[in-house]
Amino acid sequence: MTDAETMVMPRVGASAAPPEDPWGEDRVGADGGGEQPDRVTRRRDSFPVRTAAWMVPGMLMGTLGLMGSAAPGLWTDELTTWDHATSSWRANLVPAYWADASDVPYHLLMRAWVELLGSSDLALRLPSILAMTLAAMLVAMLATRLYGARVGLFAGVIFALLPTSTRYAQEARPYALTLLVAVLATYFLVLAAHRPRLWRFVGYGLAVVLLGLSHAIALVLLVGHGWVLLAFRRRILTRWVVTASVGAFPAVALLLLGYRTVGPPSWTTDSARELVAATPVELFGVTALGALLLGLALFSLPLRRSTAIYTAWAVVPLLVLPLVARVTPLPLVQCLVFTLPAWATLAAVALGRARAVWGVGVLAAIVVIGLPVQAAQRGSDGHRQATRQLAGIVQYEMRSGDAVVYVAKDPGGGAAGRDALDRYLPTGYGLVDVLGGGAGGGTGGSGAGTGSDETGGEVRDAECLDATGCLGDTRRVWVIRVGERTDPLRDVGGRTEELLRTRYEMAQVWRPTGFTLALLVDGRPQG
Repeated sequence: MTDAETMVMPRVGASAAPPEDPWGEDRVGADGGGEQPDRVTRRRDSFPVRTAAWMVPGMLMGTLGLMGSAAPGLWTDELTTWDHATSSWRANLVPAYWADASDVPYHLLMRAWVELLGSSDLALRLPSILAMTLAAMLVAMLATRLYGARVGLFAGVIFALLPTSTRYAQEARPYALTLLVAVLATYFLVLAAHRPRLWRFVGYGLAVVLLGLSHAIALVLLVGHGWVLLAFRRRILTRWVVTASVGAFPAVALLLLGYRTVGPPSWTTDSARELVAATPVELFGVTALGALLLGLALFSLPLRRSTAIYTAWAVVPLLVLPLVARVTPLPLVQCLVFTLPAWATLAAVALGRARAVWGVGVLAAIVVIGLPVQAAQRGSDGHRQATRQLAGIVQYEMRSGDAVVYVAKDPGGGAAGRDALDRYLPTGYGLVDVLGGGAGGGTGGSGAGTGSDETGGEVRDAECLDATGCLGDTRRVWVIRVGERTDPLRDVGGRTEELLRTRYEMAQVWRPTGFTLALLVDGRPQG
């Protein structure tokens, strides 16, 4: 007779995960997904290896950011930055001149920056290049802390290689700074969740302040942060709510001030459905890259706490912002750029589980797929508007006494064309803005698309209402339209369009990217 096999039943009470840790994440595992991942990675990676993991992405991002950064002309939004940066301090502080209150801190920063380094195209874009370089380092450092140096290196390099990363590194707008602060805020969140300390919450709160002031829409990241703490760290949820609320207050207060003084932000967007449809190309540069990163992100599961942080960071804004877009305009998907580090890291986690050759292959694929976009972004029209080319045509073809017409019905009231000539026509090549009450071309700023033409804080005359009287005996008129149009005079509207069609002949039409430029010549005999 043999003894029956003995089965030892586990003690459920001793091994069950606590209620606030339903996935058992507090048990440190080999993948670094436990309570103290930094200690795991310290044992696995030496200091030089961990240092290289964030230095390499930083140098790569800095190099790609500087490469060809001065080639594209400033586009509409960048011209707005230039206009504010070269206007008076008073103009930047007066709410009447604000198109969007959430941009005011960035414009003040750029105003100070221009005082130090000037207003060349490269100088205006340099803060974004620096911000993206630091962001690449932080992306790699955070991933190294959570997963190890190999994943950290992959995360930083993938982030640096994405066409969208270099695109916004080379743009004089606040999106790169917003991305940097989003990474910083998430880094402090990880520190506070790991070991709650006062200084970590203070750091997180300051990062949230900067996040909201760099771009208020980016505060949607807090929804993702809150979800992660609700799922995994409920014991610090109350402290987080207080810290996040205090940090978000300055941005909310600024938005309310702007709303009361100048009305809702002047953002424009398509419907929520169109916003979602445009996301793959706008967020990743190429739809194929979006599909590749999404596929890799799926392989980063199961839902460990550290991975959940990135999943919430990447996905929650995509779910929330289309809902917000139903009730208020949003600045398209530029406001989603701060999710790029999360997508890059989720892809890196998947590559960290595969052989190194697969990781190298994926990086090569990202380079090959993104190369045409990278090259196009560094062309003269790389930012979708050939503003420098527009001014060059006018400079070459214009004659003394020429006039220019900007169409108020165009996006931004035609400010893009006016600012392009102000920016790129040399001093002394001014055209008479016969309908706008001022000179266009080589005269300085023009109001940042606010609806008020302003130069150095001074308001220009109102738009001319008597087209016949304002045109006078002008023999040649330049018409600058925003967008590429078959008929340059269509939708000019009113007496102005009638007069331009009957009195002038269309001598020549140019269509530099993003614009339509027409030269009209008076068909009546002189004398």
